[in-house]
Amino acid sequence: MAHRILTGRLVVATHNPGKLIEMRMLLEPHGVDAVSVGELGLPEPEETADTFEGNARLKAEAAARAAQLPAFADDSGLVIDALGGAPGIHTARWAGPDRDFEMAMEKVEAALAKAGATQPEQRQARFVSALCIAWPDGHLEEFQGVVDGTLVWPPRGAKGFGYDPMFVPEDHTRTFAEMTADEKHSMPPKGFGLSHRARAFLKLSQACLKG
Repeated sequence: MAHRILTGRLVVATHNPGKLIEMRMLLEPHGVDAVSVGELGLPEPEETADTFEGNARLKAEAAARAAQLPAFADDSGLVIDALGGAPGIHTARWAGPDRDFEMAMEKVEAALAKAGATQPEQRQARFVSALCIAWPDGHLEEFQGVVDGTLVWPPRGAKGFGYDPMFVPEDHTRTFAEMTADEKHSMPPKGFGLSHRARAFLKLSQACLKG
């Protein structure tokens, strides 16, 4: 099936103002105007799927139906081999209702210690991002980005968010939190295009965006 080109207005299925700003910056060069579900007064559905892809699809389809516009959603998280894939789709929940990621990183480190994962080769992890664009007529476009790395302790850096201070991407020596936003998200020559969301968005832009 041929990819569908996205034009005009897009609903971003998030109530997170930071994520909306990021998406507007990414979409603006392609002539796409982004508005959030929060700005439209629409609720977000409960994330009941058991995969990143499923949760992204749930959010995008709900927003597309409610707004009768194409809608974008993402679901992402940290997958740790030594913890059987946890926290996975529950990545944000590990930070609690207050989104305390210092606590969440301590929780991860305690779980790794309990699992005996003390050496770098035992602390392999990956960030996964699943992106979905849904149209009101049911058409879907779905993309995934993955970045492999190693978890370090203690955390390092203050530029990132979430679990960034303990994640060193493969073939690098600095954590995501020690890198600038351009290094993480922008494509060469401006940056490394390292982040899982950047890698997924690159696939999306090549398939569904003009310019």
